[in-house]
Amino acid sequence: MAESETTTGTADDALAPEQLGVYFALMESVSLLQHAVEQQVRTDGDLSYVQFQLLGRLAVAGGRLTMTELADGVVYSRSGLTYQAGLLEKAGLVTRGPDPGDERATLVTVTDAGLARFARVMPGHVRVVRDLLFASLTDADLRHLGEIMTRVRDHMRAFPPRSAAPRRSRAASRDTPGDTPGDTAGGAAGE
Repeated sequence: MAESETTTGTADDALAPEQLGVYFALMESVSLLQHAVEQQVRTDGDLSYVQFQLLGRLAVAGGRLTMTELADGVVYSRSGLTYQAGLLEKAGLVTRGPDPGDERATLVTVTDAGLARFARVMPGHVRVVRDLLFASLTDADLRHLGEIMTRVRDHMRAFPPRSAAPRRSRAASRDTPGDTPGDTAGGAAGE
């Protein structure tokens, strides 16, 4: 197969029409699902989408993770994550403190109230995800989509996570539009 015929790109810098169509379909689907999930977690749990992700990651991990582990898992900026964790802490849903195993790390622990809030949100969350994402898929579609998205995610994760990337100077940050503290990798600022 010639280089211009591969699925990774054409010989020039443009996406092939089929690639562009897949890209737009994926981005639109993700946006529609994320919007519905954001509305649901706000309505059912008075949480932002990122706060819901943080509580979920903590619940699945047995209740405790470092801030770095959380940042890598939710793909969120350091400053944005610190802000969101602070809001959760003020609400009594998590606690933050030094990690006894690593004095440089901050350990985040979900509280019983945080687990209860997460449990309260989950039934509606499951309903939204089933209705919007899985309802149109056959069992075979689900397996294929899972395989494809796992491969894509693993490829993307092969690059250093944002929380591990070297910090840029404030002057360099001011020169790059859209990379302000609190911006997410693909999400809305301030979430």
